[in-house]
Amino acid sequence: MTYAIIAILAILLGFYFYRGYKNTHSVAINHIKIDNPDSPTNHSSFRILHISDLHLENISITPERLYQDLKNKPIDLIALTGDFLDRKRTIPKLAPYLDALNKLNPVYGSYAIFGNHDYVLRHKHFNELKDLLNDRGFKTMQNEHEQIVVDGKALNIIGIDDASTNRSDLEKSYDGLKPGYNLVLTHDPNLVLDMPNYHFDYLLSGHFHGGQIYWPKPYHLVKMGKLVRMNMVKGLHYHNGRPFYISEGLGQTAVNIRIGSRPEITYHDIQLDAAEEKENNMNDSIAG
Repeated sequence: MTYAIIAILAILLGFYFYRGYKNTHSVAINHIKIDNPDSPTNHSSFRILHISDLHLENISITPERLYQDLKNKPIDLIALTGDFLDRKRTIPKLAPYLDALNKLNPVYGSYAIFGNHDYVLRHKHFNELKDLLNDRGFKTMQNEHEQIVVDGKALNIIGIDDASTNRSDLEKSYDGLKPGYNLVLTHDPNLVLDMPNYHFDYLLSGHFHGGQIYWPKPYHLVKMGKLVRMNMVKGLHYHNGRPFYISEGLGQTAVNIRIGSRPEITYHDIQLDAAEEKENNMNDSIAG
């Protein structure tokens, strides 16, 4: 009887892991549209391809499939929000994924920030990862910003370093920022709780993997910050009226399975407004 119970449990566990592994091949491609309520006129639509948490030690999507899933779709900008890998021998594996994304020809370029797993690498190997990204045309950002102009409208790309490893520096990231639409790229979404005095129009992040094993609840995420306890683990959320998105990520960590979550790639359509219009709105708000 005991052997029969053990055998049944082993079969059920094996099926559980098999289904979990199969789920890692089922990529959700989601489309999010963010309207800007502060500027009802003179909008320009801008599309961002957002990918987070590749975790190349545990990923089931090949570079070829990544390209096939995304080709022939117009993209203005690519944003990668950290946790590419955590082992030095995996660094060369990143190159073909970056090459696949480059073939998508984003109009305004590609940007990347780092996550907690990337900082597991020692200094020499972390620099090797950073150089690979930059050499492939992905501008890495560590508490800095860059402004681009889209049809006469200013877009501030603000790359804030990883909060979970205490590397984020909001003051440095925003220092000298000019008027425009503020798009924040960061890894740990808990950062939004520390930004009451730092304006963003939209924030993209990852880190939680949608729980990865979200059954029956992602209890294992409790130590990963206040947002989890606020039931903000994946998808679109708002804090103080401002929108932010938590990607479920493309790869997995620890084990290559997913239960109750799926690998995710996301398109975000945002609405830009003229820099002078944004400045006038901010001045009116301050005057009021």
